[in-house]
Amino acid sequence: MNLASQSGEAGAGQLLFANFNQDITSLAVGSKSGYKFFSLSSVDKLEQIYECTDTEDVCIVERLFSSSLVAIVSLKAPRKLKVCHFKKGTEICNYSYSNTILAVKLNRQRLIVCLEESLYIHNIRDMKVLHTIRETPPNPAGLCALSINNDNCYLAYPGSATIGEVQVFDTVNLRAANMIPAHDSPLAALAFDASGTKLATASEKGTVIRVFSIPEGQKLFEFRRGVKRCVSICSLAFSMDGMFLSASSNTETVHIFKLETVKEKPQEEPTTWTGYFGKVLMASTSYLPSQVTEMFNQGRAFATVRLPFCGHKNICSLATIQKIPRLLVGASDGYLYMYNLDPQEGGECTLMKQHKLDGSVETTNEILDSASHDCPLVTQTYSTAVAKGTHMPASPTRLAYTDELGAAGGTCLEDEASALRLGEDSEHPPMILRTD
Repeated sequence: MNLASQSGEAGAGQLLFANFNQDITSLAVGSKSGYKFFSLSSVDKLEQIYECTDTEDVCIVERLFSSSLVAIVSLKAPRKLKVCHFKKGTEICNYSYSNTILAVKLNRQRLIVCLEESLYIHNIRDMKVLHTIRETPPNPAGLCALSINNDNCYLAYPGSATIGEVQVFDTVNLRAANMIPAHDSPLAALAFDASGTKLATASEKGTVIRVFSIPEGQKLFEFRRGVKRCVSICSLAFSMDGMFLSASSNTETVHIFKLETVKEKPQEEPTTWTGYFGKVLMASTSYLPSQVTEMFNQGRAFATVRLPFCGHKNICSLATIQKIPRLLVGASDGYLYMYNLDPQEGGECTLMKQHKLDGSVETTNEILDSASHDCPLVTQTYSTAVAKGTHMPASPTRLAYTDELGAAGGTCLEDEASALRLGEDSEHPPMILRTD
């Protein structure tokens, strides 16, 4: 949730960015004063695990799972990406791009930088630019999604600015995988499931959510969140097991859909007039317009959440915290809302806690009442920098931006010979720096 470009956004004045990490174990918050990480291991307490005030106006901050690797973009240098080891307070490298960075996505293999009309694919182990997707349709919102699965490491982004076309790109083999005609209207939200085999999409119209198989592009599910009004979808999120899909918008309602195939029961002859009428109605759908027939086949929400606000930009996620399924909503009003989800019965979810994103907590009763291009070359190894506990100085040699390169900066980096445990807190970022 990037609020840096939101004019007139009604929310907390300090908040610029909020997002969950890949496995929903922590929450990253960027603000005018810096950035913070919060642990999501408890409902009762939002534990702050790190705070940085060295960089102001942080409009993007993305953490790699539970590691110490973090990608940062500031409003003061919106074209520059900094990759840091936040626990050691060291900068690993930085890159400068030809335009404003709108989004950054990470997994254990790739780091994606999204500009309005291009996407840069970096190798997470050495931060080298592996591939650039140029001249993409205008994407001012920086809409894109990256699968967190190593085997199905796909990138999805809009293939058109006028219709809901999704381009799916294989970031391992660096080739286009598929084009999915998902919606008639332009795309508003994209999300992969944890396995990288399903992609959820929503358009600017906001009434229908679709789920496609990846990379085949076959439509698996279609859900309707409403028919009375068009809304602006803020976010889509799968549960880690891929059984549920949440969709939040600029309304007060969050919808949760269950991804299950309904088994067909043997048809029985109706014994009542209403039963007979229903059978005739379903049989007649083949003669109705396709739009009407689709509505008969669209799934409805399994569960819903009623937020205590309307109109705020937000981001939702489904997580299991303390062995209970939860829906989490981070909003531009500066709060994180936590709800319980009944995975068997569904229905309306129960609000459990509301946390301020400064770390304080409110009870349920209270809720109800209420552009440079600096070269990042270094003169020492990463290991040496960590040992000294100092920031790594930049080389006096500067590397200018060129059209061929697309991104200025970076260093000559090599993989470690030993196996990397990128998901562990104790693991250093997966890089060894050297200069030639």
